[in-house]
Amino acid sequence: MSTDRPKRAPDADAAPKRLHPLAHLMFGSRWLQLPLYVGLIVAQAVYVFQFWTELVHLVEAAFGNQDALRMLVDSVGYKADTTVEKLNETIIMLAVLALIDVVMISNLLIMVIVGGYETFVSRLHLEGHPDQPEWLDHVNASVLKVKLATAIIGISSIHLLKTFINVQNLNEKVLMWQTVIHVAFLLSALAIALTDKLLAHGHADKA
Repeated sequence: MSTDRPKRAPDADAAPKRLHPLAHLMFGSRWLQLPLYVGLIVAQAVYVFQFWTELVHLVEAAFGNQDALRMLVDSVGYKADTTVEKLNETIIMLAVLALIDVVMISNLLIMVIVGGYETFVSRLHLEGHPDQPEWLDHVNASVLKVKLATAIIGISSIHLLKTFINVQNLNEKVLMWQTVIHVAFLLSALAIALTDKLLAHGHADKA
């Protein structure tokens, strides 16, 4: 009769391993990033205020408010040879694109705040929460980097579209440099995605 006892599985509720004081200090230094993410939340609130300010100006200008129209024209960067006296299609498109731009930057902030905190600071313990973002299930430093690059390309595309709509009021140098910068963002994102793909294949081959 065998007297061997079955090995017990490690207890999931067991106390975490005690770290060396230096290791504990270095690992605990991640909490220094917390004020940075709180600051990004404040920046998010500023963008919300900016969005509603621009939206109110757009609605007031649509009803003929000249002061709101002037502020809207200045904010979207619309230029004309004569004084703009009423809202036109170009100004509306530029204003709407500016609002979309704010939304996309806000989405980028959320991605950095939630994904960055989850990856580099501490778990948010959102498992099972009905509003848990789908992309958060597989987020890591590499995925976050690619998503940020993609979001930046989207924001750059909005800026470039605004330039094309208002192209008759801009010089060729501005148009050329914005196009070059957008292409540089595209190439950078492709390089990041290709690098991550090669690294993933390298890890898979070693496994």
